[in-house]
Amino acid sequence: MRNIELKARLADPDAAREVARQIATNRPDTQQQVDTYFHCRAGRLKLRKINGLSAMLVWYAREDRQAAKPSDYLLVPLSNPHALEQALTAALGVQAVVSKRREIFFWGNVRIHLDEVAELGSFLEFEAVLGPQVDDAAGRAQLDELRERFALDPADLLADSYADMILRGTHPSSSP
Repeated sequence: MRNIELKARLADPDAAREVARQIATNRPDTQQQVDTYFHCRAGRLKLRKINGLSAMLVWYAREDRQAAKPSDYLLVPLSNPHALEQALTAALGVQAVVSKRREIFFWGNVRIHLDEVAELGSFLEFEAVLGPQVDDAAGRAQLDELRERFALDPADLLADSYADMILRGTHPSSSP
């Protein structure tokens, strides 16, 4: 599976929420997500718990740059996340834990996330899900359109994952 993604600091969550509401084609529930990142040799590996009710193992690989970038990923639904978390912790070690409140909106094939991340603040993330109808170029074009609609300042674009920011102890306002 593959998507094109873009993440930015968010100074005004209410304004972004209003834009998302205006353009959304679908609006699932808000989620409380806890992502436990494990040490791994290639890419990133995390166990995502959603609302304390469901969980999935997520592996992904992407470049860290302040622009729209491809992300290759695998999702594995879990029936026993607690046991898997224990096994992965013992085998690989925990790298970081990220807790966030995520509001999710869909604009066609694009997921729009309004994230409130513990220790870090507010963020906006776009993920254009690719497939037979949407290739890398089309996904990038969609994200360019969303950057304009949300009036994102290029200085607010982020390269890092939330886990990277937490590990560095970097407050988003001091990120490059």
